[in-house]
Amino acid sequence: MLIRVIYVSTAVGPQTSTMTHAILKKAQAWNQANNVTGMLCQGQGVFLQALEGDRKTVTELYARIYADQRHTQVEMLHCESIAKRRYANWSMAHVSLSDIDPATKIDWPEFDPYNITGLLVMARIDDLLASGTIIQSQPS
Repeated sequence: MLIRVIYVSTAVGPQTSTMTHAILKKAQAWNQANNVTGMLCQGQGVFLQALEGDRKTVTELYARIYADQRHTQVEMLHCESIAKRRYANWSMAHVSLSDIDPATKIDWPEFDPYNITGLLVMARIDDLLASGTIIQSQPS
């Protein structure tokens, strides 16, 4: 059974390109080997991530992510059984939510990732994908 999980978290320290590259490199390799797909939106002090794959695999991965000390306030926004992957093209695509670049800034004045539904977050992730602002990805 396939599932999709979407979560939000707050970065503990600065979201440096070195940290982001390390996360993506490890995630892309692990996800590809374990048939997990997804998308990571990172910036403005938050991580928004969608993960898709086998229920047991994604559940165990989420538990490891939850325990990661690089972020706090980890909250699952959405979990659902799926028949088809939404992010099947990426072992882990990455969108930077820049404070400077208006093309990748979350431009919801009232945006609070802890107080919106997972479906709204998924719609925003889809908008970011459609706008061509993926800055790094590796096909699965």
